Amino acid sequence: MQTEKQIATEFLMMVGKGKIKAAFEKFVGGSFKHHNPYFKGDAKSLMTAMLEDAQNNPEKELKILRALADGELVAVHSQVKQNQQDSGFVLVHIFKFSERKIVELWDIGQEIPAEIVNENGML
Repeated sequence: MQTEKQIATEFLMMVGKGKIKAAFEKFVGGSFKHHNPYFKGDAKSLMTAMLEDAQNNPEKELKILRALADGELVAVHSQVKQNQQDSGFVLVHIFKFSERKIVELWDIGQEIPAEIVNENGML
């Protein structure tokens, strides 16, 4: 049986590979809601936006950097590049689980600038 941390990372990897509908069918609960300010808060709206992004960015790469679990919450820190030339974004997805299904999602992102002053980088 997968842990919530494994479910969250598999969900993101499937989405990153364009398997969005399958990821939602397998891992998202019926009462799902999300907090991305650019889309309506239901599963269908987010899935539609993800499908459109995958179609527009077929070379997308997602790399999981780390994942943390605390009870019903899982946070996944990742890097996403839309293509090889893209410097990418660093993202944190926070998942809330109920009965081993994702029921709530927050995502926070920051673009990786061309020049980084901080010697520790963002990854």
